[in-house]
Amino acid sequence: MREVAIVGAGELGGLTAHALARRHAAEVVRIVDDVGRVAEGKALDISQAASVERFSTTVVGAAELSVISSASVVVIADRAGGLDWPEEEGVSLLRRVRAVAPRALLLCAGSSHRELVERGVRELRIARTRIVGSAGEALAAAAIAVVALELDVSPRDVGLAVLGVPPRHLVIVWEAATVAGYSLTGMIRDPVRRLLTQRIGALWPVGPYALASAACSAVEAISGASRRPLTCFVAPDDGSGKRTRTAALPVRLGPGGIEEIIAPPLSAAERVALDNAMLL
Repeated sequence: MREVAIVGAGELGGLTAHALARRHAAEVVRIVDDVGRVAEGKALDISQAASVERFSTTVVGAAELSVISSASVVVIADRAGGLDWPEEEGVSLLRRVRAVAPRALLLCAGSSHRELVERGVRELRIARTRIVGSAGEALAAAAIAVVALELDVSPRDVGLAVLGVPPRHLVIVWEAATVAGYSLTGMIRDPVRRLLTQRIGALWPVGPYALASAACSAVEAISGASRRPLTCFVAPDDGSGKRTRTAALPVRLGPGGIEEIIAPPLSAAERVALDNAMLL
């Protein structure tokens, strides 16, 4: 991908820029924050690691939002100082970003950005395929780590979907979960699965390192460097006639945004739980 812009030079913004550079997910990464020269300083700090970490991505910082006009993807992160955007300020920011970069895909990376995705679609009329929240992927990765620790296996061997609206309306798809290709339900008894569900719910909100890695994975998927499905917060389709809310769902991303919402195999109880989680 040619260029990614990150709005917000807080901890999440800086970690996301660093992850994008290390993984060569973009040729140019721009960090934007209107607080002094914080974005420039953070970009310089990351750039100084290039010779050590062997990446060639150009990382630059700026205070003016106008520099994001050529970005293919705009990541909404956190403000300098690690402060999240208040809800109304976040919606205002989305409006300004759209005005400057109308063709860019919008990636909301924070753990509190589920509502921002929803309001962006409902109030700003952003197409639901053009704005997603990547924090769901961070929670799914955390859930996989917890299960892998319980079974004493590598997280790479665990296949587990985490859907819904965390933390209170979390739906873990245990029935379709696997470990090295084998059914997980045969390895972990139901009482243990219930305890694991509680532990996974308590992991929300996820920390900035996991959030940054998830945002980078989403950028890689959008650019076509990865075809792996991701768990993202997806705005509801009000055209279905049923008013629902934004929830974490497995999706396939591409240059146009959401290419496909993947319907996972759910048990009857899991289907009811997901429907209830999505109801307003």
